[in-house]
Amino acid sequence: MKAVQYREVGKAPEVVEVPKPEPGPGQVLLKVTAAGVCHSDIAVMSWPEVPFPLPLTLGHEGAGTVAELGDGVTGVEIGDSVAVYGPWGCGICAMCAQGKENYCLRAGELGIRPPGLGAPGAIAEYMLVDDPRHLVPLGGLDPVANVPLTDAGLTPYHAIKSALPRLLPGGTAVVIGTGGLGHVAIQLLRALSPARVIALDVTEEKLELARRVGAHDAVLSDADAAGKVRELTGGLGAQAVFDFVGAQPTADLAAAVAGTEAEVAIVGIGGGAAKVGFGMLAYDAAVRAPYWGSRAELVEVLDLARAGAINVHVETYGIDDAPLAYERLHEGKINGRAVILPNG
Repeated sequence: MKAVQYREVGKAPEVVEVPKPEPGPGQVLLKVTAAGVCHSDIAVMSWPEVPFPLPLTLGHEGAGTVAELGDGVTGVEIGDSVAVYGPWGCGICAMCAQGKENYCLRAGELGIRPPGLGAPGAIAEYMLVDDPRHLVPLGGLDPVANVPLTDAGLTPYHAIKSALPRLLPGGTAVVIGTGGLGHVAIQLLRALSPARVIALDVTEEKLELARRVGAHDAVLSDADAAGKVRELTGGLGAQAVFDFVGAQPTADLAAAVAGTEAEVAIVGIGGGAAKVGFGMLAYDAAVRAPYWGSRAELVEVLDLARAGAINVHVETYGIDDAPLAYERLHEGKINGRAVILPNG
């Protein structure tokens, strides 16, 4: 079968032929319908050292139809259309028992890694899933349009959910970076809170997408951005700030626009950090570094999609063009989310 792999540190991903996997006891084989392309992959491919073996089949956003079942598998049937919950854990620790496998307490110890980020991922014709608990029924949802919700929807939803008590009428939420995760975050904020949403990004094209999906204000992310946000908020700053880039300049910007008792979430993995300490942030502002989301939250995100509350802007590519999708993503030319169709 064809798969897209990161094979050598510093090199571009390649389309290769690999053996089709066979499901063992308790495992499920999916025929992949759609797989998302994410900036996290770009980050991994920029590391001078990779903490897991190469070659690696990429893709941590996956959806497909159940093709084969290993011995003992129950709860899914051949032909079911499913999304893959990506942050796999041990399944039995205190966090996993709550469905929070994104915060598994033993994953590192046991060498458990998410698909596409250590385990073989979804950008392939077939994908092996270790346990049916990682599968969420798609029902009538289009897998191509909705596969990004497994990360680009779940991750911002998890970040936003805890901040909702702060986002009261008259409040403001700031979204920094309006690409794959950010443009979904804007829709989530509009659906879940009465707060004003201010979006920031570096190009007018990306800001236009932000306006189209519901941002009340769209501000160019430049040297004047913090002042403009302060002006829009009457000098008070925002009650919640979500940085989906995570580089040092955006982390600094997130801290600069946070108001008193604000919640700042550094979601992107661009290597930046917000300075925390007296006088460095507004009074009693809190900084979080959330990661992905729980299985229950993925179900909630998909329910929001069924209700028409969120819609992902996608660009589709065949599997042979997957390296081009990564190239365009690296160059900042993807508006929304790139989705690979391995069998399309």
